[in-house]
Amino acid sequence: MSTGFFEKVWALVARIPYGKVASYGQIAAMLGNPRAARTVGWALSSTPKEMDIPWHRVINSKGQISLGDMCASGEIQKNLLESEGIEINARGQIDMQKYGWKPDIDHE
Repeated sequence: MSTGFFEKVWALVARIPYGKVASYGQIAAMLGNPRAARTVGWALSSTPKEMDIPWHRVINSKGQISLGDMCASGEIQKNLLESEGIEINARGQIDMQKYGWKPDIDHE
């Protein structure tokens, strides 16, 4: 994948509205490369610090934070999502039906 793909990831993730989440696979599919979910993760992990990208709104296909409980970034992500009113259940899952971003329905 080229740096151009990373830039497309950043631009698309920047459109995810407050209080909504998307999966890595959803972002990859929306960019025309449904098998590039892992690359979406790499793009987000290499986002330049000066860019204000809501990286925390991207979760895995199971509706969970991929960074894990033992990772400080995972705790930061959880706190950011909860501050937007996104509920995370006792199993660490987010209801994708309720909070999933649907660009064709949600007004950005």
